[in-house]
Formats: sequence, C-alpha cells, structure tokens
Amino acid sequence: MPSVGVSGLFLRSSARLLVAAAGVAVVGSALAPPAGAAERATEVSAAKPELKGKWTGSVKLPGSPLEFVLNFASDAEGTISIPAQKVEGFVLENIAIDAAASPATATFRIKEVPGAIGGNPTFKGTFNAEGTAIVGEFSQGPAKFPFEIKRGDGAASAAAALDGFDAQVDKIREAWQVPGIAIAIVKGGEIIYAKGFGFRDLDKKLPVSENTLFPIGSSTKAFTTFVLASLAEEGKFDWDKPVTTYLPSFRLYDRVLTERITGRDLVTHRSGLPRHDLVWYGAPSLPRAELVGRLPYLENNKDLREKWQYNNLMFLTAGVVGETLTGKTWEQNVRERVLTPLGMNRSNFTIADMTKDADYSLGYREADDTFKVERMDFREIVNMGPAGSINSSVKEMANWVMLHLSDGQLAKSFPGPAAGKRLLQADALKDMHAPHMTRGDGSPETPEIVPVGYGLGWFVDVYRGHRVVHHGGNIDGFSSLVAMLPQENLGIVVLTNMNGTPTRDLLVRYAFDRLLGLEPSDWSGKAIAKRDLARSQGKDAKSKLDETKKPNAPHSHPIAEYAGEYRHPGYGTLVVTSASDGGLSFTYNNITTGLEHWHYDVFKGTKNAADQTFDSFTLQFGTGFDGEIESVRGTFESSVGPIVFQRQGDAELKDKAFLAKLAGEYLIMGTQPCTITLTDATLTASLPGQPTFELIPARNRTFKLKGLEGFSVRFVLEGDAVTELKFLQPNGVFTGTPVKK
Repeated sequence: MPSVGVSGLFLRSSARLLVAAAGVAVVGSALAPPAGAAERATEVSAAKPELKGKWTGSVKLPGSPLEFVLNFASDAEGTISIPAQKVEGFVLENIAIDAAASPATATFRIKEVPGAIGGNPTFKGTFNAEGTAIVGEFSQGPAKFPFEIKRGDGAASAAAALDGFDAQVDKIREAWQVPGIAIAIVKGGEIIYAKGFGFRDLDKKLPVSENTLFPIGSSTKAFTTFVLASLAEEGKFDWDKPVTTYLPSFRLYDRVLTERITGRDLVTHRSGLPRHDLVWYGAPSLPRAELVGRLPYLENNKDLREKWQYNNLMFLTAGVVGETLTGKTWEQNVRERVLTPLGMNRSNFTIADMTKDADYSLGYREADDTFKVERMDFREIVNMGPAGSINSSVKEMANWVMLHLSDGQLAKSFPGPAAGKRLLQADALKDMHAPHMTRGDGSPETPEIVPVGYGLGWFVDVYRGHRVVHHGGNIDGFSSLVAMLPQENLGIVVLTNMNGTPTRDLLVRYAFDRLLGLEPSDWSGKAIAKRDLARSQGKDAKSKLDETKKPNAPHSHPIAEYAGEYRHPGYGTLVVTSASDGGLSFTYNNITTGLEHWHYDVFKGTKNAADQTFDSFTLQFGTGFDGEIESVRGTFESSVGPIVFQRQGDAELKDKAFLAKLAGEYLIMGTQPCTITLTDATLTASLPGQPTFELIPARNRTFKLKGLEGFSVRFVLEGDAVTELKFLQPNGVFTGTPVKK
C-alpha cells in the first residue's frame, strides 16, 4: 500500500501551505463518496444546475476535514479560498457542468499551484436534486479524498450547529448567577455569531450587547507580545537577547538571573519569580519605571526556566521594553500597531475612559457568605497596562481573533482599515502560538483537556483532540476568555461581568462541541458539583479557624505602640493606625483593613465590605533589642518567606529644622568627644578613632546606628535645647552632654 505525505489540500514539493499530519496511507483507487451520496444523487434536478454564487465545503482528509470557500462569478469563472492554509482567491480553471448527465456533474481544478505533486488539484462531483449541494471526489495525483460543498457562505451550517445555543447560554448564566455575558464567534474569516445576554447594569436593567465594553484582564497580554513581535520584525528587538540589552538598568533579586533572562523569558512565565502581585495591586498611581525598579527586592524562588510561574510584573517589564525601544507609551504602541488597523476604535486602556462610553458594563461578585450577587467596584490598573488593562467588546475583539486566525494577513473582506494587509508575518504568529514553556500542571483536570504549555502571551492546550490557543482574564468584577482552534479556523470571545466565574470556559467548551460536531458533555453540571463541594469544604474549614488561635495570649505592647509607618524596598509602605476606640487598622496600596488581635503580637484583617483583599490577612509585629516595635511581616507572597516591613522613624526625626537642633559637639562620660553632624537631612555621629556612623531615625527621639545591630543614640530635650545624649549599647548606657559654645 503506497503512502504519501498529506499536509493539506495541496500536495506540494516545497509545502509552505501544508500543515496537517504526514504519512497517511492512501489507496491507489478512488475512494468512495460519503455515505448516502449515491442515494442523494439519484434524481436529476428539474432546474438547470449552476455554480454561480458562493459555496462552502470540505475535503474529508484523515484526521480532520479541510474547509474551503468557493466563489463563482459565473459558471465559467471562480476562485477558492482555504482559511486554514491562509489561501485566498486562487483561480479555478477547466470549470464544466454536464447538465445532461444523470445526475448532473460539475468539474473544476485549481490553476497553477506552485510545486504541486502529480498535477493540479481537481474536484469532480454530482449535484443533488435541488442543486444546492455537490458531493464527489478531490484528486491530486494518486491521492483521492471525498469532498462535499453546499451553496451559501457557511453561516447557515454554523447557525444550525448553534441552534439552541442562546437558551443554553441563558441557562448557564442563571445557574452561575452571572448578570451579563457577551459572546462572539469567528469562523472562516467572518463573525458568524455576536450577541449579548443579561444585564450590564442590574439595577437599571441595561442589557448587554455585542458592543458592550468589558475589562478583558489578562487577555491583554497577547497584545503586548504582538507589539514586541512587530518590533522584532523591524530588527529592533530579539526575543532571545538579555533584557539588559534594551533596559541596561534592569535588575532582579538574583544577579546571575539578571544577566541571563531574555524577552522570551519575560512573557512565558519562566523568570523564576512567583507572582508578587500585591506589590502593584491597589496602587495604580505607581509609575511603571518605579515598579520595574522594585524588582531587585522581590525574591525569586526558582531558577530561570526551572518552573512555570505566572507573573504579571514580567509582562509589565515587557511593555516597558517596547516603550524604551519606540519612545512611545505602551498604550500608543498597542493603539498604532493593533487597535487602529483592526478598527478597534472603542477599545481603550483605563476604567476612566471605559466609563465615558455610552455602553459599558459594571462588575459584580458573589458575596462570600451568602453567595448573593453584589456590585463590585472597578479596579484601575493603568500602570500594569501591559499585563491586563484593555477594555473592549466582543465585536471588536472578534477582529483581533480574525487577525490571529489569518496568520497576520487579513482578508480583503476584513471589516477594518487593515483589510487585505499583513500586520505580522505568519512565522511570527506561529511563534506566539507555539508552547515555549511547559506549565507543569500535573495530571489534567479531565482527560478531554490536556495542558501543553505557554506561548508568547497564549496558553496552548489540546481540547478533545483539537489544538486550542487561548488566554483568559480576571480583574475585579469581570472574567474573560479568548480561545482559538487555528486548524479549524475557529475562534470565540466570551466577556462576563462576574468576578472569577468559570462560565467563560464552560461556554467556550459548549460552543466548540457544537461547531466541531462533538458528543455533548455536561460541563456546567460537573463544574457545579465541584463548586458546591468546595463551598461546603470551605465553610467547614472556616468554622474551625479559631483552632489556630492561642487562647489567653496577650499582645506585648500597648495597642497604640503598634501604630506607625513600615517600609519594604520592594513592597513599599504599610501604615498601621490606632483609633480612639483602642482598635488598629492598616493601609497598604490604598486598601484599608481593620485588625483584630489574634494572639501575642499577631493580628488578623477583619472583613472589609468595600475591598476584601486583606480579609483574614495575618500580620506579625517584631520587637527589637530595645523593646520597641521595629517591624511587621506578612505572607504577601506565599512562595517565598514573609515580607518584612521595617518601622520608619518618627516624622519629627526627618524634619531638617528639628535635626539642626541636635547637631553639635558632645562630651561622653565627661571625657570622650562626639560630633553630631547634619548633612542635608541626615545626621552622623563621629568619635575619635572610630568610623562615622549614620543615624537612622527610630522613635521617641532615638536613632539607630547604621550597621551596628543593638546600638542606638537618644537625645533628651528641654524645650528646643538638648540636655543629654545617650548611647544605648548592649554593654551599657553611655551619657553625654552638649559642649557649650
């Protein structure tokens, strides 16, 4: 039995277009037409059969069918387009209709296929009685396969597959208490479905439409990698060169890692850093440059490329690389290189801009205890834009999907300014869609969905035997998903206004199953069973939380003494405040949360209706050798040790006018001279024969000696005058007096 390499519709010696599996056994004799073809062709159509018009169909290759579109301007001229192979408008020749045959037949072949093996591809088939379908045989050399075409643009068959889908969406939406959902489906280079369900504003009963704007969260990431890929094509960027090539000041916690990490590492979540998301969450005003500048103080827990760990800060850095290379903001780069060419004119980058639009959605969540739907405030993340700040509609996101399914070469019929233009080379997009880092997810959640890896801003999985490229997004009150089956030229966008809902994934699965003709699965029912079990387990675990508490374990200081400003070089400032009623609260990145005493010097965050980020969050205060509260620590990133914030000095000790009162000459124990010098806003202490020590502001007019643990100096004042200076040391207290001038 001979064997030929079948890679697509065209068999070519230099097969750029051929993308399917090789080594398919082909019998030399003609293959039989599809079952039932003979029966369907027993009657000759009463009307004269004609080809003029648009037809859609597929060649039934081993593995999966290869779909194509035929456009006949007349019965004597036409073209073929093959979306999966990015073929558009190839000319057909030798077009012939034999109306006298019983049943009537049609023959045509593709003209001048470069490098074709065994002659040009030829179609020969018979009309059905109504003249609306043709079944027959596609041949090229010895290879022969059945084909079937139907009159129309394919929308009818897709509509048939989606019959009942609207009701299914609403059923799932109600089961999961999602106020509003928008869905767009792209097939064969056109939008075949775009609808809204439910409400974008529950109180006002404003409906969701296909034009409603939603935050898309991390589905933004692929826009950032697209910009870098376009810069690579221009020769301005190389995925595999160190980041320091483009950002010389770039530093990470690990020096060796800093020298090795590349742009490809930044966008494939293999940097060695865990998320460290609380660095930026809730602080939209922190400049991007400052966030990148904090990276050297954020500990990595793995070596470079050792483990896949999702990291938004690395995508932020990738966006900053693009800004540096172009001299433009990330927003300008995305607008110029993606949004404007694709006609995505309403898509934007901030909540402030989104809410100026006439059609945008509010966000919602389920309450922790009651699971009732409640409004959730927007989260502005403008500084983290490259990782997830785009707002868009399914109608405009469908254009983004069409770009990816077209391998960067948009069809002439594309509904945007870039119609007929190439925005990115096919190899660059394939590189984006290829898995560059295994995710190490362990056993699949279900055998029907197998995780493969992560590409350049895209997840890559296998869904029920079909390769899927996708990326979701979650940001306060919203969940999104963009998913594509490149080989089937099929893509879906789902945008929802419910926090962390799995409905986005469920609806994509249901749509894929319908459009691929797969056996239905009760995806929602299975997910609800898991959800209910998790809720039950969570409720039980929460009821036992007091078991972690040490009874009758008092705090070591009066409550007011815990108040103060604490700082970490990577995580920034945390402020603890005492209230008149004797309680404590803390503020971090503009999020204020109450604190209840748990045991000893451990406190837990209380419930905050406005922002639940730090509900039940644990803080532990540390006491120094001097008996003063000197630090507070918390598990801000669970993959590394607790993040320790050092207490900052009293504001008075940073005031230059007050510090000037402390400067001068002193005599320690009546014999040892000491000079306190003020330079800018910093005090130093100098003693003969010893190094000069910088004084670090602490509390109660006390300074710590930098570099000497357990050593400090305290100033005693009466009015504006210093009366004593005391060196507090492990071996004693040494008192000095001012030298009169």
